[in-house]
Amino acid sequence: MLIGAIEAGGTKFVCSVLDEFNEMRDRCVIRTRGPEETLAEAVDFFRKHRIDALGVGAFGPIDLNDRSKTYGMIKNTPKSGWKYFPLRQELKRMLGVPVAVDTDVNAACLGEFRFGAGRDADSAVYITVGTGVGAGFVKGGKVFKGLTHPEMGHIKVSRMDDDSFEGVCPYHGDCLEGLVSGPAIEKRAGINGADISVDNPVWASVAHYIAQALVNYTLVLCPERIIIGGGVMKQSHLYPMIRKEFQRILNDYITIEDIESYITPPKLDDDQGVIGAAGLAKDIVE
Repeated sequence: MLIGAIEAGGTKFVCSVLDEFNEMRDRCVIRTRGPEETLAEAVDFFRKHRIDALGVGAFGPIDLNDRSKTYGMIKNTPKSGWKYFPLRQELKRMLGVPVAVDTDVNAACLGEFRFGAGRDADSAVYITVGTGVGAGFVKGGKVFKGLTHPEMGHIKVSRMDDDSFEGVCPYHGDCLEGLVSGPAIEKRAGINGADISVDNPVWASVAHYIAQALVNYTLVLCPERIIIGGGVMKQSHLYPMIRKEFQRILNDYITIEDIESYITPPKLDDDQGVIGAAGLAKDIVE
């Protein structure tokens, strides 16, 4: 059995072919353009391998209701040409195989849950902090979906007393994404992210807001593991800062036995998205 997987991002499509043992057989990276050009190149890649099914973890918002007539459609996105594009339907038509679709962060959460940092847990939250902020939740091997997919990156957090930064989210200003995303950090510091020193005070505010969000996720969802990835978290000094602030805010209300394993980095070397997308495809085949 060969499974196709796409991590469909706003800047690139990572396309992979995996076997039933999760071994990568082939891979290509496609620059995201309009849907016709991008999908034509992706489909050409997958046709070479005669895949049995395809899983897609895509940017959103996207319709994830498998009973809906528009299941798998990209909804009201600002990405040029993709607004209301029937992503799943087009891929299914072009390849002639079953196609499963979820959000990119839900797919990443599933990948880490099954094969990475969450594989010994019954439930896990995966949060990515990068150009944007998003999170997914898996329990008992299933990705959580409700009225729509979770938008945990857009929760409101309490502002630090001395913080007057207005935030960068075009919808909510100072929601979590507006305060801790890569663009927010660069705007706060006034310099390129790669040039921000580890002792810059901007990291203390980032750690505070992420920790506050993790406390909220813990109180609402009670996950057994919280996995934090994304480009911002390449700043590895953030992990101990977040754990310390998390414990301060939680104030022993819930006992966390091992904070380092509870709040942890991912283990799949940035492949959690395609591995999770492959998992979505395997589920519909099986």
